[in-house]
Amino acid sequence: MINLPDIRNADVRGKKVLLRADIDVPFNNGKIMDDRRLRESLETLKYLLKHDATVFMIGHLGRPEGKDEKLSVKPIAQWYVNQLSTINYQLSTTEGFDGFQVSDKLFLLENIRFYREEEENPTTASGQVFAQKLASLADIYVNDAFAVSHREHASIVGVAKLLPHFAGFRLIKEVEILGRVLENPQRPLVVIIGGAKIETKLPLVERMHELADYLLVGGKIAEEENILYDVQHESIKDRNSVLLVADLNEDETDATEKSVENFLQFVNLAKTIIWNGPIGKIYNSEKDKEGTTAKLAKGIAQSSAYKIVGGGDTLGLLRELNLLDKFSFVSTGGGAMLEFLSGETLPGLQALLA
Repeated sequence: MINLPDIRNADVRGKKVLLRADIDVPFNNGKIMDDRRLRESLETLKYLLKHDATVFMIGHLGRPEGKDEKLSVKPIAQWYVNQLSTINYQLSTTEGFDGFQVSDKLFLLENIRFYREEEENPTTASGQVFAQKLASLADIYVNDAFAVSHREHASIVGVAKLLPHFAGFRLIKEVEILGRVLENPQRPLVVIIGGAKIETKLPLVERMHELADYLLVGGKIAEEENILYDVQHESIKDRNSVLLVADLNEDETDATEKSVENFLQFVNLAKTIIWNGPIGKIYNSEKDKEGTTAKLAKGIAQSSAYKIVGGGDTLGLLRELNLLDKFSFVSTGGGAMLEFLSGETLPGLQALLA
């Protein structure tokens, strides 16, 4: 089990704290559609404010190409104003960073991905200089953003190398719960991987095959027949591991009904279920409500197994179906969750342990 440096062991009173939070929430016409990640950030934030720290919060929204007003964190600032019962936010600048003064003790920096140097760390000199600039804001660094802890970005890895560093409450919870599943899951363990991000998910399929008793693959990843054939015929030491790949329907827009029926047979055997990614190719929510991924979701929700789910598309559909509360643990991470469970060392966690 990973023992991260706990924020409760930090002397934050009267200190300036740089808090990397997970504020990447879904929007529609400027309205926050699901504030789950923001609510998960409150325990750490309130702890810091209660202990008289001045907090500089940083996070990102989406994948902007430079500065994009549609991805400004302005609505996030207003959300924190409402939660913390402060009067209003105001646009402000501190140490060269634009952002929003939420209260006299909380400053929310503008979308950190508006700065290209954020993602350039540690590969360029400008990325490293940017990390130093962020570090100059504070005395202590706290990472509470599990969902991006698999990235070597300036606000995740760069700053942690420059300041005394600690883990926030949400990050600790993610690592504790997922760590228990990784080390000693209740079996049979069923892992379901879908979605369209082949370049990030396909390399994880092989490692998940070693962890799971039943690995069920759908979505665009299921089209990689040659690679999946090789995985399917690997020898797993000391036990059997089954790989089942979903077939596509005639117009190649969704998994077949038969594939979902086969998946649910294994779901019904499971004691632990891990799910990330839709098994169909269409992500329009209205069509998804009647599609095979929705049928899979309803079947998993009825299972008595310990159920873990993560990933934006998957959570979005579960939110539409009002099924999120049927899952035992909803991870704030998608790719980070899969990488952690596949045994990868996440750069953001490694930086906190150094």
